Amino acid sequence: MSAAAGSLVPLSEAQRAAFAWLEKPHLKTVVAALDRAAPGGARFVGGCVRDALLGEAPKDFDIATTLTPAETIAAVKAAGLRAAPTGIDHGTVTVIVDHQGVEVTTLRADVSTDGRRASVAFTDDWAVDAARRDFTVNAIYLTPDGFLFDPENGLGDIESRTVRFIGDAEQRIREDYLRILRFFRFSARFAPTFDKVGLAAATKLKDGVSILSAERIGAEFMAILSLPRAVFALDGMAQTGVLTKIWPSPARIDAVGRLKELAPQAAPPVVLAALFGTAGDGVGGALRLSNAEKAMRAAALRGAAAVTPGLEEKSVRVLIYELGRDVFFDAVAVAAATGAIDADEFSRLSALGDGWTPPTQPLSGKDVVAFGVRPGAEVAEILAAAEAAWIAEDFPPEPRPSAILAEIIANR
Repeated sequence: MSAAAGSLVPLSEAQRAAFAWLEKPHLKTVVAALDRAAPGGARFVGGCVRDALLGEAPKDFDIATTLTPAETIAAVKAAGLRAAPTGIDHGTVTVIVDHQGVEVTTLRADVSTDGRRASVAFTDDWAVDAARRDFTVNAIYLTPDGFLFDPENGLGDIESRTVRFIGDAEQRIREDYLRILRFFRFSARFAPTFDKVGLAAATKLKDGVSILSAERIGAEFMAILSLPRAVFALDGMAQTGVLTKIWPSPARIDAVGRLKELAPQAAPPVVLAALFGTAGDGVGGALRLSNAEKAMRAAALRGAAAVTPGLEEKSVRVLIYELGRDVFFDAVAVAAATGAIDADEFSRLSALGDGWTPPTQPLSGKDVVAFGVRPGAEVAEILAAAEAAWIAEDFPPEPRPSAILAEIIANR
């Protein structure tokens, strides 16, 4: 049950087991440094509190404080700790203890917003700070000694597994249109259904996504694709028209469903490959994905085009050698997701991939030169011909590769 505004309620005995992380030495060190400067002025907030209440292990830890950023830096330095002003304009300082970072952010109130960013003023009012956050489940505070402050009834929404905007949903979205995508992501993580008010607001304000930076959209969308319930989020995004604001081509959500079933650990770029197929060529650039992410998506699609039903074992080995093991598995997964092969063939090809490690090319340019060939373009041509013949013979071990090389040179 939620605490009344301004009141604190202790963690129950059942809840305390999920908050054993309160005893982590690096967290206690940061809290102690802040508490010396402002007794009682530091509370955990956001994902670490939410996830623990939902029975999940937090990945990182955020602290809210009544101290200003300058006061925070002074307090941690006085304790002999390092501080990095990672988001100083918005009140965030990263404190480093034992090579672990903890974000400490001053309580804030929005002064103005434009749908992309907010201008903030610092405050010492916990309820004001809570009211500017996105969802009720993200606005629950925990004191270091185990008391919850819940001014927006986030505990009630934790209990019912509801992702609900704080206050007026449309106003929250207009403050930052990225909250539309966050609504779908958090709903897919925690909620069995979409909050109807939030869904209606996302539908009405979907055009606002277009004013966001490509980098912010890309990062949030890839986080959605990483989720086990990505299909749930994508269905909601398609229903509201948000998905076409990300990329206009038809989306194969059914393919993502099959991919998540057959290869649940597939990386987001591989999921992206299944979602849009070749109709998504250019999506990586549009979303400002990293070069590695764009390359992974493209390689999975190219490899999938070579995956056909009934591939013989020798052909599979050639494909693994040419693509590399990781790309081979991605390609087989995308081929199965898009219907090029069925689930049985996916299992067969995956098992073949698991059972064979591609060898390293046994020859080099030095071997060619050792036969008296002058360094230059001819060496590369001969080496390529020898490698092709070695592959065609199904990767025989030495001395056969050297014999192949000798035959090629002798016949030139």
